[in-house]
Amino acid sequence: MGGSRVQLNKPHKSRFSSKSSRNIHKVSQKDKNRIAKSDRNVPKGARAARLQRSKMLREQKRAAILKEKRASSGSTSAPRVILLFPLSASVDVSSLAEDLLRLLSTESREATGALLSTVASSEYKLRATVLQAPHGDLLSCMEMAKVADLIAFVASATEESTFDYIDSFGSQCLSVFRSLGLPSTVVLIRDLPTELKRRNDAKKICTSSLSSEFPEDCKFYPADTKDDLHKFMWLFKEQRLTTPHWRNHRPYLMAQKVDMVPDDSCPGKCTLLLTGYTRAHSLSVNQLVHVSGAGDFQLCKIEIIKDPIPLNARKEYDAMDSDDNEDVEVIRSLVPDPLSQEPLLVENVPDPLAGEQTWPTEAEMAEADKNQKLKKQRKRTLPRGTSEYQAAWIIDDTDEEDSDAEDDDGMVLDEGESGLPSHGVNNPEFDEDQASLYLRDSDEETENDSMMMEGENLTREQIEDEIKKIKEAHAEDEEFPDEVDTPLDVPARKRFAKYRGVKSFRTSSWDPKESLPPEYARIFAFDNFARTQKHVISKFLEMEQNSRDDCVPAGSFVRLYIKEVPSDVASKLCVVSRTAPIILCGLLQHESKMSVLHFSIKKHDSYDAPIKAKEEFIFHVGFRQFVARPIFSTDNINSDKHKMERFLHAGRFSIASIYAPISFPPQPLIALKGAGGASTCTVAAVGSLRSIDPDRIILKKIILTGYPQRVSKLKATVRYMFHNPEDVRWFKPVEVWTKCGRRGRIKEPVGTHGVMKCIFNGGLQQHDTVCMSLYKRAYPKWPEHRFPVLNA
Repeated sequence: MGGSRVQLNKPHKSRFSSKSSRNIHKVSQKDKNRIAKSDRNVPKGARAARLQRSKMLREQKRAAILKEKRASSGSTSAPRVILLFPLSASVDVSSLAEDLLRLLSTESREATGALLSTVASSEYKLRATVLQAPHGDLLSCMEMAKVADLIAFVASATEESTFDYIDSFGSQCLSVFRSLGLPSTVVLIRDLPTELKRRNDAKKICTSSLSSEFPEDCKFYPADTKDDLHKFMWLFKEQRLTTPHWRNHRPYLMAQKVDMVPDDSCPGKCTLLLTGYTRAHSLSVNQLVHVSGAGDFQLCKIEIIKDPIPLNARKEYDAMDSDDNEDVEVIRSLVPDPLSQEPLLVENVPDPLAGEQTWPTEAEMAEADKNQKLKKQRKRTLPRGTSEYQAAWIIDDTDEEDSDAEDDDGMVLDEGESGLPSHGVNNPEFDEDQASLYLRDSDEETENDSMMMEGENLTREQIEDEIKKIKEAHAEDEEFPDEVDTPLDVPARKRFAKYRGVKSFRTSSWDPKESLPPEYARIFAFDNFARTQKHVISKFLEMEQNSRDDCVPAGSFVRLYIKEVPSDVASKLCVVSRTAPIILCGLLQHESKMSVLHFSIKKHDSYDAPIKAKEEFIFHVGFRQFVARPIFSTDNINSDKHKMERFLHAGRFSIASIYAPISFPPQPLIALKGAGGASTCTVAAVGSLRSIDPDRIILKKIILTGYPQRVSKLKATVRYMFHNPEDVRWFKPVEVWTKCGRRGRIKEPVGTHGVMKCIFNGGLQQHDTVCMSLYKRAYPKWPEHRFPVLNA
């Protein structure tokens, strides 16, 4: 049948069609041409806003990707840094670097015959800087990895077993690179067989052995012939490089040339000259800069120089052809503005009279000096055991009558500063205040005996004894954490005068401003750290977007003049620059000031020695390096107090707190042990920056232990926790507990040897141990020198 009775099937599903399109088959062909798009099909309201927002986000992402691609591979961008890292000592990286440079420089530098580390290739439309990582030099490898845009791990296919592809040093550096944040990575395989089948088999074996050590997107390339390198470079040219997130927050520069100019106005100081390409962000001449390992400094001038290796070679390129040409063309010079330049403020200068309410007049000061001289001339007869502080409050009515009468039972206060009197310990009336004055720092002295001996010339036997003591203390801390013995010769109320009992570690209050050390007067703190960080970063990005006259855009070839650098530091940097790159990074606002930094830290798997609190380490935090002496603590989420740890134990994260210059997170951390040079530095711990908070309360906990002598239901007589009844009365308000879970309190002392009666909330077993927890606040140790170059 034909005509209008022919069956019409749907050409496609109409699930997402509108009502008008589903009903259009009911309209005649003449009317179809007259149907226009109705207004109700136009999106309105919230749906229109969603569509417009999605379109705007797509355009922004497309523009950001295009800008990033132009910035990384355009003619005005800095050369890409390729780091060739050998996975084992048998890999020859120098031959691979020569092949790469020869491939890139065939057109641009063929006439010179020199193989430069930075070359420009018109064939690939690419500029690259090739770095060779020295095998065995950990510090140089770390500094190169911080600035590398691509890390090419080089493996040799001639190894006998799969375990020989990566040696111990290669594995250690690979773990350090992961902690720093890996940029784009590839694996280049050398020494493959020439026969095709054996070549493919060797490549498959190497790929399967190494694929678990690298990211999933890491590619494996053969790198024996020129065609292999040509294929790799062509893919590298089109590849979108990824860099660690922390590296994109600050401008930085890898110095290609390091010079120093003596400063006649300041003896012992000089002006350090660093030449290279600015990267990541614009660098302002008013910013502070950090020279890696040397410290924070101010800039006195920035010169923008004509690029010596342009991507598009022109006729005038012959003028820049020689490396020894000193007459470089300066395009523009920038000089800092004294009003807007960031001041180099490191420490706060405390005012010792800041808490004084009134200031005495000169007459009052003169009268006080006169009275003090008269008091020193007078000798007073006082009871045995009286301290100088108590003697000041004794009213003496018969000074003139008894000034010459001195008997053998009295004590003449002529030696107030000489130390503890010999009869003070044996006398039961010996004053507690005077003893606590001399025993105040006894706890710190016992902790830091090994650190005090670091600067001395120790013999081999003394060093071995120190190492043995530290290892024994580490093992004891793991088996019996926080337990200490009460000394027999010093009363416990004086030995532990700084400690206090806490009813609940989680809920009890502790004032963070109470009894702060003198170092806290030298540091800075934020009212609201998150708000300050947001304001500083937005201010920095706004400065870059406005393209101000005092800024050098990223990718420019510049010469930086760094003023007031110590001459010995500058000379050491010139020597170091021969083996490792010198890195300079711009600092954000406030980043030169000292504060208390907290890091999430974990002991490195390759480090076997115990890590004791307050030992000296070199902290690599991003591009910055400084010396620190941290203390370790736990991270309690549900409490504002954190327990101090005497050692950094393996297999778990801790919080390391140090005095250091402010750095805004995110920042990676590599902690190195040893400051004697590159050969002695080993990786001790890795981590990242958590927060900056001087008010974080870190409590050192000690546990005094005693043993039940007699047990009668809920009561027990406990001995060996204290050794005299005065100590029992002093610590009576503190709660006691047992290792089997009982809790109780001290009732009263018994006898004269420190035995005490205790009452518990349950029956006590004879083999149980009675404990008392005491706490005091702990602080980091101020470093003797701040930067590792000064101690090298």
